[in-house]
Parts: sequence; structure tokens; C-alpha cells
Amino acid sequence: MLALVVLYTNRGAFFSPLAVVVVAAIGLAAVLVQLRFYNREHSRPVEAPVWLNVLGVVFALAALFADALRLGPALAQIMALLAVGSFAVSGAVILHAFRKRDAASR
Repeated sequence: MLALVVLYTNRGAFFSPLAVVVVAAIGLAAVLVQLRFYNREHSRPVEAPVWLNVLGVVFALAALFADALRLGPALAQIMALLAVGSFAVSGAVILHAFRKRDAASR
């Protein structure tokens, strides 16, 4: 899904901080779907860091509504970067837990 978004989006769209947040959110959604399928197959489920995902959503909403919140453009970009960072760390934590559990089961 993420590959389709990247393939069919023009190059100029990726200069927008919000577009990068959307791509990061799609990537996190893909990891969360993978987590759901992983937990169905294993007796000890892996848990996503909910607080980090909520934090990412709050940062993404702040970046999205930067004008209404009267944030400057630089602060809006920082909020977008923090959202992407939160989603990235959350995905990395989940994927690390997958590898850790698979290595322990072998």
C-alpha cells in the first residue's frame, strides 16, 4: 500500500511536511496490521507502545491545524517531524519485538 502511494504521488508533494506525515502514518498502519496478524498466530502477544502512537497523532494533528492553532511555519514543520519520529520509533519498537520473540523461540 505504501509503495503505491509513493509511486503514484508526484515528486513535489513530498516537499510538504503533511505529506511526509501521511506516508509515515500509512507505514505505521502497515506495521500495526502486521502486529495484529502476528498476535493471532502466537500465544504471547506483542504490544504496541500506545503512548507513543498517541503522541504521534497529537503531533500530526498539531501540524495539520497549525494555522488554526496560530503556530508558525517552522513550528508546524517541527510538529510534523516529531510525528514522523514518533511513528518511526513505534514501528521500530514493534519490529524489534518481533525479531526478539522469533529469536527466543528458536
